[in-house]
Amino acid sequence: MQNFTYYAPTKIVFGKETEKETGALIREQGCERALIVYGGGSVKRSGLQERISASLEDAGVSHVELGGVVPNPRLSKVREGIELCRREKADFLLSVGGGSVIDTAKAISYGVPYAGDVWDFFAGKAAAQAALPMGCVLTIAAAGSEMSNSSVITNEENGLKRGYRSDLSRQRFAVLNPELTYTLPPYQTANGAVDIMMHTMERYFTSECDLLLTDALGEGLMRTVMECARTLRDDPANYAARANMMWASSLSHNGLTGCGSVEDWASHQLQHELGGMFDCSHGAGLAAVWPSWARYVIDADYTLFARFAVKVMGVVPTADERETAERGVAAAECFFRSIGMPTNIRELGYELSEAQIAELAEKCTNGRTRTVGGLKKLDYGDIVKIYEGARG
Repeated sequence: MQNFTYYAPTKIVFGKETEKETGALIREQGCERALIVYGGGSVKRSGLQERISASLEDAGVSHVELGGVVPNPRLSKVREGIELCRREKADFLLSVGGGSVIDTAKAISYGVPYAGDVWDFFAGKAAAQAALPMGCVLTIAAAGSEMSNSSVITNEENGLKRGYRSDLSRQRFAVLNPELTYTLPPYQTANGAVDIMMHTMERYFTSECDLLLTDALGEGLMRTVMECARTLRDDPANYAARANMMWASSLSHNGLTGCGSVEDWASHQLQHELGGMFDCSHGAGLAAVWPSWARYVIDADYTLFARFAVKVMGVVPTADERETAERGVAAAECFFRSIGMPTNIRELGYELSEAQIAELAEKCTNGRTRTVGGLKKLDYGDIVKIYEGARG
């Protein structure tokens, strides 16, 4: 087990009608004017925005609004938010939505006190030294951004999708009401399930040994998400499944399931480039590339893949451990398909050309200047082969 520091300072307020506490939670931070960041009109149509606004008014917190955040959140919206925040002198950022909304607010929070361009952080040219305080009301169980220190933004000018991590972006509080996820379309719920699982899988498939407790936590979380995803496929208004899925979203990406490990993140890097090129859904993109990645790296530690097969996917072990490992990858594909997710890029809806594969691999390796992955280091040639295997 590696040395590690576990830091999860976000206050979680979980349960029914908890969005009514938002105003008091902001006042606890000593703030008086909030910029509310949200996505589409569903936040208003559902009455959620009205309930939150009433809560802020009751607590004496004024606010301005920034809507229009989209999946694979855009740098242009971040820049718009920075200017609005400065102009209106907002001292708190409140996200109402899912990971794209929270990631947008995180980037805004870095940009407001920064004299340069906010993309500097995502391009690796600068490190944030300050950020506005933030909180969120979560409406989608998926990205885990409500408890993570990371955000991912797409630069429309060059098609690059890049992430940045800083503990300055930790939410002061996260309001988690599972009922707010009832109206999600089945495809979006399934996307979220894959995203949650992959946040733990990127930490589970590690070169580090002797992670007995961390592995057990991860295995339990992944099994729970699979069970809840199947339940919600057939019964979308099942509160218990919604609640467990929402809590799993937070726990899967707050660092807990990676304590002591050497994290991988290759599948996320591969998907980020797909997202930058095609603007595809994040969870679906992960489901499309993970089986190819798994089969490509399986010999780096097929014992680990066999354990995943048995303890997570419920595969009956065979005398041949590698065969068990391969059955685990196939079982994961079956699960993805059972909830309407793709298992290759053709099923995702795209036909990759050789030129596109070369471009994706070039961007993933920053012009062939870096490798990705922790379980197996992957260079440009490796990544080309994984994309080729994922074409379908």
